[in-house]
Amino acid sequence: MKQIVLATGNAGKVKEFATLLADFPITVSPQSQFEVPEAIEDGLTFVENAIIKARNAAKATGLPAIADDSGIEVDALNGKPGIYSARFAGLPSNAENNWRKLLAEMEGQANRDARFQCVLVFMRHAEDPTPIICQASWEGEILAEARGERGHGYDPVFLVKGDNRSAAELDADEKNALSHRGKAMALLLTQLKEKGVI
Repeated sequence: MKQIVLATGNAGKVKEFATLLADFPITVSPQSQFEVPEAIEDGLTFVENAIIKARNAAKATGLPAIADDSGIEVDALNGKPGIYSARFAGLPSNAENNWRKLLAEMEGQANRDARFQCVLVFMRHAEDPTPIICQASWEGEILAEARGERGHGYDPVFLVKGDNRSAAELDADEKNALSHRGKAMALLLTQLKEKGVI
């Protein structure tokens, strides 16, 4: 059984990753188990921030690391909140405050197109010169009001393209099949298999 540290303390993400990796001989441990200090996310892109987080976790634990940097891009807001999605309404981070601020900024907007973006980075160790980088998106629209009790983050205000439900109205299996993170993880699993990691 291989152990990989997940460079997040977000309980929702930890749960999603554990589900996605359940069929593989891998133990996924959140970095909080190792008291890893939070990385300073000062990159300007999802890719840069995911690399920063993966390197930080690998360096602190000596284990291979997977980091996720994800967020929501809204066309009418020129791509905001983007890399600032988790702290859109300020710190400390609060999901409901974030999506409420987004709904307020979307008042009166005709174009409600949006997408979740996810970048996953796998680093064998902190000095890995060739991290595996996988990116995927999930298209949809911003609702006028929140719907659903499942999921996390902006899920209650994200209307899934081609569906009449919010991301927070999908069950876990449906969400993993459609979501930006589920798709990015499928790409990552393919690469990890090809490279003999799993």
